[in-house]
Amino acid sequence: MSGTFVKIKKSDLSFFERLYLPAFAIGLKITIRHFFVNLLFHTMRQLRLLPRRFRVGVTYQYPEDPRPLSTRVRTRHRLMKREDGSPRCVACMLCETVCPAKCIYIIAGEHPDPNIEKYPVKFDLDLGVCVYCGYCVEVCPEDAIRMDTGKLDIAAYSRKEMILDVHELLNPGSRKIKEPV
Repeated sequence: MSGTFVKIKKSDLSFFERLYLPAFAIGLKITIRHFFVNLLFHTMRQLRLLPRRFRVGVTYQYPEDPRPLSTRVRTRHRLMKREDGSPRCVACMLCETVCPAKCIYIIAGEHPDPNIEKYPVKFDLDLGVCVYCGYCVEVCPEDAIRMDTGKLDIAAYSRKEMILDVHELLNPGSRKIKEPV
């Protein structure tokens, strides 16, 4: 029984189904219903006929009024610092190895402090390739990388601008945004 397959014959579409008019009408009906239900609830809320505890749809005016974020949301990456200001990263390459998108590039160097074996001479992270899975944060033994900056603005005018270096990762938001030419 494991090697046998049952072929299921699909029924042919009728003339009206091929016109897509019924599907279009159903979609239009749903959209119109949502419009009038939302209009009714917002009007009732404005006239104080609806208690404040009853939630209605909310529109956030994005640049001026950003949407509140959950505490668990993964936003832009950052590297943690030691007390002396150097990166906490010991260039163990675990984050680079575990990354499914292969967007982390690390070059290790010897640290001047004899108590610390290595440090990242180069730590680049390509946000254009990153899938925000959080594996790099989970695998880090030194808690050196986090995704808790609260920054969601990852747009850029070129692919080069999407690559964050060690300085940008240590000081999130320090990069100046360039205007398009």
